[in-house]
Amino acid sequence: MPSSELVLLTIGALAVIALGLIAAPTLAWAGRRLSVQAQGQGDATQLADRGAGAGDAGAKVESRALVPVADQPERPEQHEPILTGPLAPAASDPTLENRVIRIVSWAFLMAVAVFAAASGIWASALPTIVIVIAITGFATLVLQDVLPRTAGRRLGGPLQGVLALAFVACLVVLTGGFESPFTFGFPLIVGAGALLVSPRVALALAVLATAAYVGAGFVVDQSPPTASLIQMGVNLTGVFLLAYVGASVGREQRRARDAAIRLSTIDSLTGLYNRTFFFSALEREIARGDRSGRAFCLVMLDLDDLKAVNDRFGHIAGDQVLRAVSDIVRSGVRKIDVAARYGGDEFVALLPETDPTGGWVLAEKVRLMVAEQGLPGVDPGPTVSVGVVSYPADGRSADALLVSADRAMYASKRGGKNRVARAASEPLMLAVEPTPEPKAADGGKAQRASERAG
Repeated sequence: MPSSELVLLTIGALAVIALGLIAAPTLAWAGRRLSVQAQGQGDATQLADRGAGAGDAGAKVESRALVPVADQPERPEQHEPILTGPLAPAASDPTLENRVIRIVSWAFLMAVAVFAAASGIWASALPTIVIVIAITGFATLVLQDVLPRTAGRRLGGPLQGVLALAFVACLVVLTGGFESPFTFGFPLIVGAGALLVSPRVALALAVLATAAYVGAGFVVDQSPPTASLIQMGVNLTGVFLLAYVGASVGREQRRARDAAIRLSTIDSLTGLYNRTFFFSALEREIARGDRSGRAFCLVMLDLDDLKAVNDRFGHIAGDQVLRAVSDIVRSGVRKIDVAARYGGDEFVALLPETDPTGGWVLAEKVRLMVAEQGLPGVDPGPTVSVGVVSYPADGRSADALLVSADRAMYASKRGGKNRVARAASEPLMLAVEPTPEPKAADGGKAQRASERAG
């Protein structure tokens, strides 16, 4: 087989391997998306069955749900007190990686233009070099700033790497092949890309850089001298070493970042989301509801008499109760729902695209599971008081919804605990009669009686 055909066959094989490595994560991601969509359809069917099965559940067990004090929904313009908490959503500024890629890309293009025009070495190829720079700059602009934020945007990073390698390959062809001073671009691209992508994609970039380097060199000189081949071998060794180093460092950085994100969003005791993450999710769901006009439900649960469990059996038993209840809440919600630990013994669940009937059925289901499961060594077993509210009927802001949910939960506690309550349209008021002032002639008896009553 002629050497030129062998080189072309090698380049083609390397390109196929590289493209396969690049496409593998995308295909895996697409498979996971299809699986999630199928699961979402199953959850929707389950949600539709909640309302249908509400009557059956009531026939099997005696429901202990409370009805609202008034049937009229709360008007948006009514009292909406301000709660403390991280209500503002997280900032959406571009990441550091995107800024670095943008700066390096345009700096490299401008540097090539300056060197090619100022040196005068490649005067005959200068118009072609300028055209290649313009095409690359336009494609970079599209990938970085014009491409819509859809599923295809996930390919933006690998596509920018392939574009950069193609640009350097064309530049090497136009500036001398193996003798071109721009061959350093291959290690630069692979090393920088390996810091930002997975090890598999980094290997794909290294293989693709090898194919581009070999192809660009042999296009100019089909019979290169031995010194040029040795220089190419040294440069390609650097390409794969940089790919390994960059992939290793980038992987550890991503692990540390994921661990930090987990610590900032997950409650360490229960494994549910924490209060900060819940507030952000609630704000996003309200914004989505405003755009689409779709309602959702908010469920708040509070453990009954957890302090008594801590006092009688110790705080270890109290932690076990919290973990057991969190496991029940996690198993009772769908994958699209957000279950979080709101406070010490309070839990919340955000139920997107759920009507009040569906939210009530889920709350009753969780309440029954907690009451029936029990906990070995803890007698009586734990129970929960639950409040259910919906958007926008019970509030049009995060503050109003949480106030309504808190009001509904305490209504269930006042009704006897281990119950589910919906939000009332007006705050529940308790009439308290004034206590008469004790007379001095009582000799302090009235004061002591008042202290014992307190």
